[in-house]
Amino acid sequence: MLMDSSSELVHSLLPIFMTTVLGASMVTVGVIEGIAEATSSVVKVFSGMASDCFRKRKWLVVFGYGLAALSKPIFPLASSVGWVFTARFIDRIGKGIRGAPRDSLIADIVQPDMRGAAYGLRQALDSVGAFIGPLLAVAFMILFANNITAVLWVAVVPAFLAVLLLVLAVPEPQREPEAALQATNSPRLILSLARHLPSAYWFVVVLGTVFTLARFSEAFLILRAQNLGLAFQYVPVFLIVMNVVYALCAYPAGLLADRIAAKPLLISGLLLLIVADILLVVAVSPVWAFLGAAFWGLHLAFTQGLLAKLVADTAPVELRGTAFGIFNLVSGGSLLLASVIAGVLWSVYGPAATFLAGAVFATLAALGLLLYRPGSAFFR
Repeated sequence: MLMDSSSELVHSLLPIFMTTVLGASMVTVGVIEGIAEATSSVVKVFSGMASDCFRKRKWLVVFGYGLAALSKPIFPLASSVGWVFTARFIDRIGKGIRGAPRDSLIADIVQPDMRGAAYGLRQALDSVGAFIGPLLAVAFMILFANNITAVLWVAVVPAFLAVLLLVLAVPEPQREPEAALQATNSPRLILSLARHLPSAYWFVVVLGTVFTLARFSEAFLILRAQNLGLAFQYVPVFLIVMNVVYALCAYPAGLLADRIAAKPLLISGLLLLIVADILLVVAVSPVWAFLGAAFWGLHLAFTQGLLAKLVADTAPVELRGTAFGIFNLVSGGSLLLASVIAGVLWSVYGPAATFLAGAVFATLAALGLLLYRPGSAFFR
């Protein structure tokens, strides 16, 4: 929650900062956002594998959060797009290092029949931070008379508080020796480890890829709000709306995921994304955009925690960190592609084309999932 407060404060202002203060193009925004997320996903593979091999999760998580905290002062100091790219790169490396070990840590300490609720709670707290951050951005933009650079300095405080809390309050869980991958005799290559992952897991990877291609960086949601005439200092409110809905619905959706099959929830999530995209296509005022943001938040609540639960449920315990790492690597590559495409469509055809393309892809994904009949009752 604390790190998301910091990160979303920055992210709610960063697209505007890049396009208005630094003069970046929409394609540049898409490339930076896509590369940043893809970098995070690549690193997650290695951090996840390391946490499996050495049976240590906490200190990898601490290192990842620490790097993210150290990146925060670079944003207000940035004088060019290159500096922003560097800060985003460091921040996403930190996210990559902590991501798979953190998600594996949750699975290690939670009973299997409560994993949906656990990941839903984690997503909910992330989302609480994700609307606190933009809320702080709005408040300090007003207080500092639209001085974006000054407001970006505020993000430094919760980032370092997050690292301090993790160091002092989170213990390393005890793991049974037979439930851990021994570093001395385990395969070292990711491909070698991947051979031991079951087919059900790879189906989840494909699902994650499709879902990520159907959506793109939230930076384009912020730019759409500005495009519709929302006052400069109130643009972060757009993310507040999305994340309030996300936070309120993620935990109930996680509880539901523990009780019913995944397939209807995943299809519902895609339908919500289609509604969000259509609203953002036809929007003629910020009010319609806010409604689209709410449906986008509902889509995230129904899908993100559920996909994490599916990874944890289908991966062997001794390869859980590796499984999360590979899943995030593939999803990150998809996000890079989706964000670059979104930036090109926006630049060439306008914002409506970006969200229309997202709606079309989400529709195809929903139809494919509806017609597909996987062998496991897990997905029915």
